[in-house]
Formats: sequence, C-alpha cells, structure tokens
Amino acid sequence: MRTAASAACLVLGTGLVAGALAAHALAGDPPEPSPYERGRSLWHSVPVDRLFPPALHGDAAGPGGADRDWRRLGVAPDTGCAGAFDPALARALAPAGCTRLLRATYTDATATTVTTVGLLVTGTGPAGMRALRDRFDDGHLDRRTDLMPHPYAPPGTLAARFGDAQRASWRVTVLTDAPAVVYTVTGFADARTDTPPQPASDALLPGAASAVAQAGLAHDATALADRLERTLREALRATPEQTP
Repeated sequence: MRTAASAACLVLGTGLVAGALAAHALAGDPPEPSPYERGRSLWHSVPVDRLFPPALHGDAAGPGGADRDWRRLGVAPDTGCAGAFDPALARALAPAGCTRLLRATYTDATATTVTTVGLLVTGTGPAGMRALRDRFDDGHLDRRTDLMPHPYAPPGTLAARFGDAQRASWRVTVLTDAPAVVYTVTGFADARTDTPPQPASDALLPGAASAVAQAGLAHDATALADRLERTLREALRATPEQTP
C-alpha cells in the first residue's frame, strides 16, 4: 500500500507541474527577450544622458595615470548609417546591417582635444557579430587609416571644425555579446591637420612618443569607448523594470 501511495503522489505531483506549465503557456506570458533583442531596442529606451552623460570623469585615464575629465559638446540626432562612414568602413560594416547610429562629441577639461563617441546598433545576430569581429581582427581593420570613422562636429561648439582632416586617433570595437559596434575618433580642438593619424592601440604602447601618444588623444579615444561599452553592458544586464 505504501508503494501504491507513493506512486499516486508521484502521478499527482507530475500532474500539478504539467498543469502549471500549461497554465503559464495559456496565459500567454511573453518570453524574456534575449540580450540581442534588448540591444536592438536600447537606443530608444535608455536616456541619452545615460549613454552620453553631459560630464565624465576617468580615474587614471590620461597619460602617466593622470585623471581625465570631459564635457559633452553635443549629441547628434539618431540616424541610419547612410553616408555616416567612409566608403571602405561602410563596406566593412555592411554585413552586420544598421538599425541605428548614435553619436556624441566631447572635449577634455583643458579644451585641447575633441572626441566623437559612436554606437552603431547592428541588425545581425550573435553569429554575424562574431564573423564581423573575426574579419576586423584577422584583417587588422581597426588599424587602417582608410577605415577611420567620421567625426561629429556640433555647430557652434569647440568641435565645429572637427572634420575628417583633423582625425588623429581612433578606436573601433566590434562587440559579440551585443548587436553593437562602439567607436571613437579624436583630434586637436584647434583643428590642426598636421598630426599623422595613429590607432589608439598603437599610441598606448609603452614608449610611444608620437604627438597622439603625448597629447593623450589615444587615452581619450580608449577611455570614452570603454565607458560607453560598460554603460551598454550594464543596460543589457538590467531587467526591463530596472532600465530607466
């Protein structure tokens, strides 16, 4: 009898679980969106001041471990990607698609440098982002001067003359845990055009003595890109209720 009672309890328990699962399914509760699904919509659910704060501070983010501060000069209207990149960079990014492009430009506390920070929200999935990352890594595309991103020059600001000819350092990072490419491009605020461009990764190497390295342009490009990547990942980890 004890065996029969145990069997009956097992059958009853299984039935309750199955019933609960069926009720959940019938209730039509939507599944939790994946990080990629959330990533493609964060551009219109996360406030612009969270993605691109008006002021930023970086502990030990400058040359020699100095602290670094930046203030925002302007935020570009969110757009598509048509005409947003040099042709070679546009072709390199094209396989991932473009859902939205967000950009802001900052200057450092001394008003010596200007840096555009960009977030390209792609239209592909994890496999597509991994393929894009591998293509950039294998071809060293993030180090090619013909693949530097365009700056954003907010009119009437210190960066109003920040054009392609003023680009001095840059960084492009293809993420694989989100449908996103984060990039930065930086130059001198006085609009000089005589600085040979150097990727941030090279200018940060020990012993680098270029103008880009000594002026901290690569530090700006790296610190501001890292900050945007952290913000994006924090927003992806948050539940929909926690996202402001």
